[in-house]
Amino acid sequence: MEQLTYKDSGVDIDAGNESVRLMKSFVRATYRPEVLGDIGGFGGLFALKRYDEPILVAGTDGVGTKLKIAFMLNRHDTIGQDAVAMCINDILVQGAEPLFFLDYLAVGKLNPAQVAEIVRGVANACKESGCALIGGETAEMSGFYPAGEYDIAGFAVGVVERKNLITPARVKVGDVLIGLPSSGLHSNGFSLVRKIVFERMKFTGAEKIDGLTKTLGEELLTPTKLYPATCLPIIREFGEKIHGLVHVTGGGFYDNIPRALPDGLGATVDADSWTVPKIFTLLQAWGNVPRREMFRTFNCGIGMILIVDADIAAELDGFKIGRVVESSGVTIRGGDLRD
Repeated sequence: MEQLTYKDSGVDIDAGNESVRLMKSFVRATYRPEVLGDIGGFGGLFALKRYDEPILVAGTDGVGTKLKIAFMLNRHDTIGQDAVAMCINDILVQGAEPLFFLDYLAVGKLNPAQVAEIVRGVANACKESGCALIGGETAEMSGFYPAGEYDIAGFAVGVVERKNLITPARVKVGDVLIGLPSSGLHSNGFSLVRKIVFERMKFTGAEKIDGLTKTLGEELLTPTKLYPATCLPIIREFGEKIHGLVHVTGGGFYDNIPRALPDGLGATVDADSWTVPKIFTLLQAWGNVPRREMFRTFNCGIGMILIVDADIAAELDGFKIGRVVESSGVTIRGGDLRD
């Protein structure tokens, strides 16, 4: 009887080891002084210190169907940043400094170079955000994913002093909403994006579209912006004058802004206070997407919102996009996006 090995079933342990070898240098480059041990242990070690009353804030997320575009264009250098940003931007809204990150990458057939490219993106994003990449898992799942395809998820842990924890209790009527620009679509709404771009319009991604500085595919794969380097210094400088933050992800303005508000308060948004990037107006036109759906599905050019005391609004960079009001829900005026 023929002898069978694990490799015969589609799982190559040697390829896994080669992936680890290729990624070691850029993973180590993310280490903070609190990291203990090295790559290869069964768990990542991080020594928590310098805090009086630390509150740990944890978040997890993935990249979603944006991955389908990466597969289509065979480009994998941006996806790692998406995985990091979707997690650390979430924990940032409570004032947390990101401490460490772990990733989970599942592939059908392990290609060490492809895995290294993805994890390099993860590591670079962690380093930019001051966050250590202390562990991860690459699972070769033969027969589960088509050749060349994969899924990735991330897990972030941050810390904030209890006295500095940002909660909706801080928010009051008259607070100003400061919008920080997005880098593009980020990582939300891509099931609709793909339906519009590739099913309805029959584009390939190689097209050069008037108003876009990149090919259409490159525009769609622009990675999610990392906000810690911008927001943490503001939080530290202005302290309790920062009443809330909103990461504008799935659900857009209508579903995410209320998450940062106490019961009984709402917000008005003036979408004429910033210029909506071209990619959003193109998607609206190509898909004839209703105006409310645009603001509920996409960030429309605003990736993070600071809710601040009116006294400091003039001191902050960003767009003054609205105010907190004494009513429930979110009202958005201007910005066109048709309808």
